Amino acid sequence: MAEERLVSPQRQAEESGLEPSLRPRRIDEYIGQERLKESLRIFLQAAQGRGEALDHVLLYGPPGLGKTTLANVIANEMGVNLKVTSGPAIERQGDLAAILTNLRRGDILFIDEVHRLSRVVEEVLYPAMEDFCLDIVIGKGPSARSIRLSLPHFTIIGATTRIALMTSPLRARFGVTYRLDFYEPPAMRAIVSRTAAILDVGIDKDGVEEIARRSRGTPRVANRLLKRVRDYAQVRAGGSITAEVARQALDLLAVDPLGLDEADRRVLHTLVDKFEGGPVGIETIAAALSEEADTVMDVYEPYLMQLGFLERTPRGRVATRRAYEHLGLPYPEQGNPSQPELFST
Repeated sequence: MAEERLVSPQRQAEESGLEPSLRPRRIDEYIGQERLKESLRIFLQAAQGRGEALDHVLLYGPPGLGKTTLANVIANEMGVNLKVTSGPAIERQGDLAAILTNLRRGDILFIDEVHRLSRVVEEVLYPAMEDFCLDIVIGKGPSARSIRLSLPHFTIIGATTRIALMTSPLRARFGVTYRLDFYEPPAMRAIVSRTAAILDVGIDKDGVEEIARRSRGTPRVANRLLKRVRDYAQVRAGGSITAEVARQALDLLAVDPLGLDEADRRVLHTLVDKFEGGPVGIETIAAALSEEADTVMDVYEPYLMQLGFLERTPRGRVATRRAYEHLGLPYPEQGNPSQPELFST
């Protein structure tokens, strides 16, 4: 049976201790992504005004930007139950059928990593999303017959970090598609301040600024760093976070002023030191790092590209001048010396 859980709106804030309380429960509490929120409010109000289930929603973007949080917000705004599962957890058609037949009218099914659904499961999902019907084959061989079950109108919210890996038929069945971008500095400062208030952490304005600046534009990273700085302040600084305390704590964690940690710098050093700045293929970089290629692409590359440290070219990844400057290394003005000109004399 596929892994799933039912989350009622009343219990979402209390579930699993403190961590869910860091998640906003209403769209007005959700910080950042202003353009997304503006259009989402219209769709929510329209669906509620007609008394219908919300159209299927696809959320994509790098990890930690709030896709799961946004799914919870949508369920709370619609006043419906939220069922949570993931693409890898739905292994067979029967797993998906069991989930769908237990949905009630208006319920939301949140599928994380939706791009990892198997093609066999997708075939069952298509009529369910489009016609709210479930086709089931009973029996085997010549005596097998197909029956169609009607499903209540429901909403699927899919989340993915790799939208390009989704099949075109599946993408086309989502009526609303949103990309979540890295958060701007004002939004990050607001998120750090909000989390500090919830955790009852004493922090001044400069401390908020220092943590927000090193959080890579990602709320999940900001919350994690704030907790670690809180621990440092509790042990070394009397519990109060100032800019200096935040700097000391984050330097101890090897998080630099741009938010790069040891793993990010290792990617850059591998590209610069071992492959002379590139171009080099992602599989080669991953092998040199002893990491999976998907991990490099999903976890490290997005922010490095956002900073302008890394470029994707048809020939592979290339370290930019800004990457060399950040690492304190001279930029090779004459290109890659390991690749001589074709007609050199």
